[in-house]
Amino acid sequence: FRAVISVRIFSDEKCFGPGIAVLLTRVRELHSLRAAAMSIGMAYSKAWTILKSAETNLGCRLLHSTTGGKHGGGAELTPEAENILAAYEAYSSELRAESDRLFEEHFKGILF
Repeated sequence: FRAVISVRIFSDEKCFGPGIAVLLTRVRELHSLRAAAMSIGMAYSKAWTILKSAETNLGCRLLHSTTGGKHGGGAELTPEAENILAAYEAYSSELRAESDRLFEEHFKGILF
């Protein structure tokens, strides 16, 4: 048995969560929002909507995009996106570790 913790950050609306975190991580690796969306089985239109919603609710741009042309287009994370993603990953990791400790403390001898 184990507990599964998922972190979502809210203001009035949801700003950031596991979906946008995965999407941004894949953009960082693939340098393309379209390729990132495809790699996780998400429609490009949905990825665009999630990205724009997060940017609106966070109040900052998350991607710097260039359109195609002679040298092709691409996307890279803004410094703000890098900072938010790093903080989100660190916080989520620490929260999961503490959750695991508490789960064992409270359920040991009951579920396992």
